[in-house]
Amino acid sequence: MPQPDLVAIARSFDPARLTQARRVKAMTKSELHQAVGVSATAIGQYERGEVRPRPDTVHALAEVLGVPPGYFAYGRPRVQVEVAEASFRRLRSTTVAQQQQATAYVEQVWELSCYLEERVEFPSVDLPSWALPDSDDVPDPVTAAQQLRQYWGLGNEPIPHLVAEIEQHGILTVFFSMKQDESLPEKSRIDAFSTTSLPRPLIVLTPDKADDVLRHRFSAAHELGHIVLHHGRQGTDVEMERQADMFAAEFLTPRDVIRAQLPMRLNIGALQTLSETWGVSPEMLVYRSRDLERISESSARRAYITLRAVPRRPMPIAEFSGEKPELLRNAIQLLETVNVTLLDIAEALQMTPRQVRRLAGIDTERPRLTLVSRR
Repeated sequence: MPQPDLVAIARSFDPARLTQARRVKAMTKSELHQAVGVSATAIGQYERGEVRPRPDTVHALAEVLGVPPGYFAYGRPRVQVEVAEASFRRLRSTTVAQQQQATAYVEQVWELSCYLEERVEFPSVDLPSWALPDSDDVPDPVTAAQQLRQYWGLGNEPIPHLVAEIEQHGILTVFFSMKQDESLPEKSRIDAFSTTSLPRPLIVLTPDKADDVLRHRFSAAHELGHIVLHHGRQGTDVEMERQADMFAAEFLTPRDVIRAQLPMRLNIGALQTLSETWGVSPEMLVYRSRDLERISESSARRAYITLRAVPRRPMPIAEFSGEKPELLRNAIQLLETVNVTLLDIAEALQMTPRQVRRLAGIDTERPRLTLVSRR
């Protein structure tokens, strides 16, 4: 491979690229200046565009941040996603640095999707008019879930492959894990978030909190709720989280059907059967039972206590067909059939092949199961 022209890269240095790469790597300016061997002041000047780094410094920055030197050059599409433009769950338990890492990751996802969409036809964004940005006619969360089910032709049946259904309607869904940094406490890792600040709505899911497909499906439905309900609208964190939960519950378990199926007395066996049928946790079904007035508040509390005492093996997300994001991965595989390799994509984006694989969720194939029983 030819050596990069470090002099030319230094002359066309894009300050925002340095900020993006540093945030994705979860490094502070202080940590970066120590690793590279320049002053902290210099790192700030590079990121503000006040000073361009020397060619040898460009090489050092690339080595430390794990990107090709050409990553820092102008000339490729780039977007900026602010933390305020993403609906982070459990915002108080994550630091600003972690939120910045996640939004920088989304920026790179957009760059990859932008490259792929120029060559592969993605599904069009398929949402009702009230769910699109600038709409002022958004229904309440329950009605929104019912109308979106109708719009997507889902009826009142269980949704066998939720993430695949979301991607099929043009919403980009990706994985993001913070577990590469084991120094982060478990409670501070990001759960899930979404943004409508890009041309295509995007949902970011993570197995960090729990690699459990039932929790994962509820998170996906919750973020879908944010996308269709809260595009650009203001509200308290608690209020919008409550609305997204209401949407997710109705979207996954329509009340007109689930109400009659829920037991009126605590029955763990019945809850577990319904859990397998609808692809939601038994705890969520207890919440639904209380919400739909099938059981009392005190009965719900006893049910939660009983369920905590019953061991349940988490079901890894990767083992279930249609619940792991595949849109980007499938686009890359399709390009390979016309001799556009992953290495070609990485070179065009000035990323490493490992970066591209991570963004696209490409890993070893695992056995696939079906979560929701078919009728």
